[in-house]
Amino acid sequence: MYYTDTSILPENMAPLIITAAPYGPQWLPGDTSDIPLTWDEQVQVAVDCYNAGATVLHFHVRNPATGMGSINFDEYNYLLKRVKEAVPDMIIQVGGSISFSPHTDDAQAKWLDYDTRHMLTELDPKPEFVTVTTGTSLWDIASTFTPEDIRGTHMEDPKVQAAWAGMVVDSTPAFYVEHLKRLRKNGIQPYFVPCGPAQWDLIERCIRAGIYMGPLNMALCGYGGGTMYRNPFDWMHFLQRVPQGSVNTFWTSMRGLISISAMALVLGQHVRVGIEDNIWGADRKRKTTVEQIQGVVRLCKEFGRKLATAEEARKIMKVGTWYDSVDETLQNLGMPPSPSDFNPGFLTWPTDGKIKPTVVGGDSHPIAACMIAPAPVRAAQAKLQIAAT
Repeated sequence: MYYTDTSILPENMAPLIITAAPYGPQWLPGDTSDIPLTWDEQVQVAVDCYNAGATVLHFHVRNPATGMGSINFDEYNYLLKRVKEAVPDMIIQVGGSISFSPHTDDAQAKWLDYDTRHMLTELDPKPEFVTVTTGTSLWDIASTFTPEDIRGTHMEDPKVQAAWAGMVVDSTPAFYVEHLKRLRKNGIQPYFVPCGPAQWDLIERCIRAGIYMGPLNMALCGYGGGTMYRNPFDWMHFLQRVPQGSVNTFWTSMRGLISISAMALVLGQHVRVGIEDNIWGADRKRKTTVEQIQGVVRLCKEFGRKLATAEEARKIMKVGTWYDSVDETLQNLGMPPSPSDFNPGFLTWPTDGKIKPTVVGGDSHPIAACMIAPAPVRAAQAKLQIAAT
């Protein structure tokens, strides 16, 4: 990103997009007071989040019969249809993990096989986005948990923590290259979730290779344990690496999310809140997803930054937009052209290809040339002098 001296003023920032993550697939019923369980509750929480000010919904599905995260695509299609009918303007971003969550002693946190995850590209009705990882990495979300963070939840069990500590996001080129192709074929945009600059490098190479040609929506992820931690210098460095045309949301966990969200807000970036990431308020009391959204809305107003409407969020994220070439993608994202044997950069000065006379200055000093107006200006001055006589 590039900042000028007025970029830090809220009136010069894009309206704030709030993503809600209310489904909390890692939690069990009873861990928090607002886990949506029945189909009606899972629809209603989307409505409540939208009414509170969130315009993007991070979407997971819970099987009401078991209370566990669903991996049944019929259930995904069913809930997608109901949510789209209930909040048609909300942008739906389907979580790309489709993972088994470790709720028992002998369970492991794992992402399902590639073929299963590719089925997300065929959801019907289509969501606007599906999250896409680039690069296999450890996502040990438990590494940043304090005893207070997980107090009163099933994650107090050390065996459950150990299962989460070993979660590996499996995303080799065999997965993400094919996934990006299938998403484009089915008209669903990717939502990239790099957990560090190295994974951004992989995204950039996909763009330069023409594997992905479209707008760039990303979550900069800092959950620790293989992803970024909460050191603000890491977030700032990451922000330096991403292009001006990207739309970036900061993701992290527990009460660290409050500070990182405040950073995102004042840096002109976007935020995600909800029980999937955090179940606490700054006062160390439990907060529902809706209450967390309301807190961001208040902070946004105090800072003076506009809150994005659903229409504005769609425009900012360029929902439904695709590009047809690498050059078009690079230009729209504000990225430099790919290297070539000789590339002078972007030439913008008009020319007719003819040699022009040199600018001649007086008093033998080069700076005096600046005192001689260009020919078009001198011609305009001459016309004004004739009109005045």
